[in-house]
Amino acid sequence: MIRSRFAAYVTSLLLAVGFALTGAAAAQASPQAAATGYVALGDSYSSGVGAGSYISSSGDCDRSTKAYPYLWQAAHAPASFSFMACSGARTTDVLNNQLGTLSASTGLVSITVGGNDAGFADVMTTCVLQSDSSCLSRIATAKAYVDSTLPGRLDSVYSAISAKAPSAHVVVLGYPRFYKLGTTCLGLSQTKRSAINGAADHLDAAIAKRAADHGFTFGDVRTTFTGHEICSGSSWLHSVNWLNIGESYHPTAAGQSGGYLPVLNGAA
Repeated sequence: MIRSRFAAYVTSLLLAVGFALTGAAAAQASPQAAATGYVALGDSYSSGVGAGSYISSSGDCDRSTKAYPYLWQAAHAPASFSFMACSGARTTDVLNNQLGTLSASTGLVSITVGGNDAGFADVMTTCVLQSDSSCLSRIATAKAYVDSTLPGRLDSVYSAISAKAPSAHVVVLGYPRFYKLGTTCLGLSQTKRSAINGAADHLDAAIAKRAADHGFTFGDVRTTFTGHEICSGSSWLHSVNWLNIGESYHPTAAGQSGGYLPVLNGAA
């Protein structure tokens, strides 16, 4: 979800202040889902930013062969597979650019979206570079957006998916909490880490509510990522990735295979 402006901003300013962070067995998927087409929609958490092994033809969308949609189709061989998720995507991008392959023969749709709409990049930039009070203020602004505006935007996306793929089982996956709390961890303060986790919970609750109201399945990845947050000592999430700043705060390949894939398997 972190785009080029975030990369440039964080690279220059984090270097200036010398800041650094320290960095299940899957259920079987529905045979009906595998027998029909699978379309993977969404943002960078679905495209696989942070997992490496990017498909060159995907360009700036950074679709990875280690992303959970690609892993699911490799294991279950659906009748067709359309990998449309794209780094940086907001709800409007999904509506405008990702729905073209949905059809009556689509049996399974997965999607992560909403984090970019809520200002994920700005939240993390503010919390990494500024004071506790500035971080909390920016998170409060993001939560207000999640309460007031995001539900309608999610409704538009979910309604469009239902209209274009009326027979599809739709799995809406959420976002993990970023930090393990109560541990000694260099980098962000406990106040910031707790507030960021609270923002993830707030976003997931809003997404889960809208998904349920549309008859979709919400896939909660917070359980699978428990014990694998930043500061856990076994993180499935990048903190600040100096080799590729755009991968910061995204799941690693292990996060895709161990955090997201089991949830999709269990829900598909």
